[in-house]
Amino acid sequence: MLHTHFMQRALELARAAAEADEVPVGAVIVRDDQIIAEAYNQREMLKDPTAHAEMIAITQAAESLGSWRLEDTILYVTLEPCPMCAGAIVQARIPTVVFGATDPKAGGVVSLYRLLEDARLNHRCQVIGGVLAEPCGELLSQFFAAKRRLGKK
Repeated sequence: MLHTHFMQRALELARAAAEADEVPVGAVIVRDDQIIAEAYNQREMLKDPTAHAEMIAITQAAESLGSWRLEDTILYVTLEPCPMCAGAIVQARIPTVVFGATDPKAGGVVSLYRLLEDARLNHRCQVIGGVLAEPCGELLSQFFAAKRRLGKK
């Protein structure tokens, strides 16, 4: 399935984030079955609280397309987007979001909020959750377990 293929790439990016000591989240934006942007979390590296994988990928995709309107794209991300990222997804007019693991503590798509399906907003998108959820979630669990063993937050 195509969703699995692109989520595998997002998972590779998440692993790269873990290797860089960043929370392991990867994101890929696809248009016409081609990757036009990809990123992983870089909050520590950039010392920027907004440097989530989705935010960086959205900026790259907009630059690639020469437009802030990311119509006809699909965002793949290994973790359910937070409210900040969900807001950016709405603003970018991304029609479809595919995510791996849910985020019960900060999820803005299905866990805590349903921002991408909120009829009060000017844009809604199709949401497909749970694609490769187990490996996406396991990578996050391993990362945070290692942090706890080292006594770091």
